[in-house]
Amino acid sequence: MKEMRSSQEKQSSSIPDVAEVVEAVFGCKWSLRILGLIRAGVCRPGAIERELEGLTPKVQNYYFRRMVSLGILERIVYPAVPPHVEYQLTVFGQRFMPILDEIEALQRELEAQSESQTGT
Repeated sequence: MKEMRSSQEKQSSSIPDVAEVVEAVFGCKWSLRILGLIRAGVCRPGAIERELEGLTPKVQNYYFRRMVSLGILERIVYPAVPPHVEYQLTVFGQRFMPILDEIEALQRELEAQSESQTGT
């Protein structure tokens, strides 16, 4: 019988807990939007904040830290004045993106279906 690993053992492991990542990313309002922007090349916190109306710096920083800790994003700090920070997808984050693609495809399909039913 498979034993449950403690949260400390999971954290020390380099293997992401995919179920935890799915829960964290798809269970919140901002994660999908932030990931979509980063994937589209918008990787600086200020630019992301300007793109997403209602996203505050405090909330944005929380999601950045969470996605970094889950292994989806990496934080890159460039030595400049003022400091220049960018976020990029990790290798795991890139492998995770087909799931996002399927969600976006489903959304487009449902919207097209709704438009065809309403005749617009």
